[in-house]
Amino acid sequence: MDLGTKIFIYCERGQDPSFWAEPLNALTNGAFVFAALAATRDYYIVPPERRRLSMICLIAITYVIAVGSFLFHTYATRWAQLADMIPIATFVLVYLGVLLRRFIRMHWWGIALGLVAFFVVYRYAQTMQCEQGALLPITARAGARCLNGTIGYIPAFLALVLTTAGLAFVNHPAWKTLGAAAGVFFLSMTFRTLDLELCELTALGGHLRGTHFLWHTLNALTIYLLLRAMIRYGAPPLRTMEVESPPPDARTLST
Repeated sequence: MDLGTKIFIYCERGQDPSFWAEPLNALTNGAFVFAALAATRDYYIVPPERRRLSMICLIAITYVIAVGSFLFHTYATRWAQLADMIPIATFVLVYLGVLLRRFIRMHWWGIALGLVAFFVVYRYAQTMQCEQGALLPITARAGARCLNGTIGYIPAFLALVLTTAGLAFVNHPAWKTLGAAAGVFFLSMTFRTLDLELCELTALGGHLRGTHFLWHTLNALTIYLLLRAMIRYGAPPLRTMEVESPPPDARTLST
């Protein structure tokens, strides 16, 4: 595989190989930086004893996602695509593992098995090809991938929905924030899928823009909500220590 091969899969780029062929797609990656900054603020608001290294790692990965996606939408090469995909996959796996541990209290061996199973499904979905008339080939007319490649993110969406439902069932306080993240993520995937379908309707400034830039902005909001849920609810609740009164001195007791 030639890592320098150019990739043309988004409406805004078209067949233009230049660095700034995707200005909206490139610049909206700043939304991930804002999401990470907001999460950093939330992290330092909570009491120090509730902070966890895993939260710092997830915030750091969010910054890397911004850089990797910016590289992909400017250089548009195979190596830049890897710089985009690897941080996203890392975030998904790390977050899922921490979620299973912090919210569901799953044992480490169960988490390991769950992550392996999820990764297998995730990788299969990333490479899944849809033929004409197959599973919702919405962008087939444009010669694009099934759901314009969005099908690869469906396992992450389903994992988020199922986790939210489970936490709601036990009335865990994080379920509302995770549910909001799932709703925003669904809308985000919709705009990613329709990028080529609506391409001809999105002319702005004499250039076709598509809807992929909305995937970035809404995805950044999704990630922020996920980080907020983890920061606020991902640490065990503080336990108030009951101070017991010392036993009375036997010498003071009446005889």
